[in-house]
Amino acid sequence: MHRIFREDRMKDYIIACDVGGTRIKSGIVDVEGNIYLKEEVKSKAHLGAEALLEELKQIIKKNLSFSPKAKCLGVGLGLTGPVDPEVGVVLLPGKFEGLEGFPIVPLLREEFNIPVYAENDGRLAAYAAKYYGSAKDVDWAVVVTLGTGVGSGVIIDGKILTDPHLNFGIQLGHLVIDSSNNNFCLTGNFGTAETLCSATALVNQVRTAIQRGIPSLLSELYFEDSLKINFKNIAEACREGDELCQRELNIWKEYLTVLLVNATHTYAPKRIILSGGATLAADLFLEDVQKELNKRVFRYPKNAGVPIVISKIKEFAGVYGAAAMLKQKIS
Repeated sequence: MHRIFREDRMKDYIIACDVGGTRIKSGIVDVEGNIYLKEEVKSKAHLGAEALLEELKQIIKKNLSFSPKAKCLGVGLGLTGPVDPEVGVVLLPGKFEGLEGFPIVPLLREEFNIPVYAENDGRLAAYAAKYYGSAKDVDWAVVVTLGTGVGSGVIIDGKILTDPHLNFGIQLGHLVIDSSNNNFCLTGNFGTAETLCSATALVNQVRTAIQRGIPSLLSELYFEDSLKINFKNIAEACREGDELCQRELNIWKEYLTVLLVNATHTYAPKRIILSGGATLAADLFLEDVQKELNKRVFRYPKNAGVPIVISKIKEFAGVYGAAAMLKQKIS
């Protein structure tokens, strides 16, 4: 836990929690968007929805008692999959045991008697960009998170895109990029962005190539423990000239380019904002992807392209987004 504030200066605040399959990131964010507290704990996804509920209760209790001089306006909650703000996750096969249909929002409201709203984590990245980050000055933008999976959020004419089915704007990870690819997605399709453009996708590519016997700077590490191969050490190997990792990165860059071309043709953004763990290696792919995107998009004016930028909010974007979403809901 990181305390980075003076309690006597605190304003009314929001408790914001971003729930991932591995970790819960939480923070206290005031009405002006200043973050006063940051914390990460394990989400314990394998233990199911009840365990997650108890973990969130502990986080909220601790934060409610943190500063008696300021008022808590409510709790903003980020979850993966299609999310009903009044209920929680409503469609999430296989990713988080028992969370699909679990009424986590009503249960937290009943427990604490304060406003609680939930939203998809990719859409929250768009909230963070619109109110605190790289989309503050544009009304048309697409935010893509590249991490364990591929998340997304869309801003159209200044508004965060949503729909009655809770899917609009968050489905870029489920677009089919290469239907001939044999990577199966939980959506029931092959070759989606989730399976080809995520940080996890590149990791799987490299592990498979090493398993086939292709030499790499990471071979010894792989055969010691294949799970030690991660996006970060793949990026480092690329910077050191590793041919296997560079070759697999080029394949990954092509898939990412196709995804962003599709996003441009679908949502007409003035800016594409990338966030997530993979952006730590932006020096290895951003320039090439930008050049290819500008060549391939079909839009007016001709050859204008669309700028791709890395999110200004390097960490806790979901926390900032959850706070912004809650603030909008209650106002």
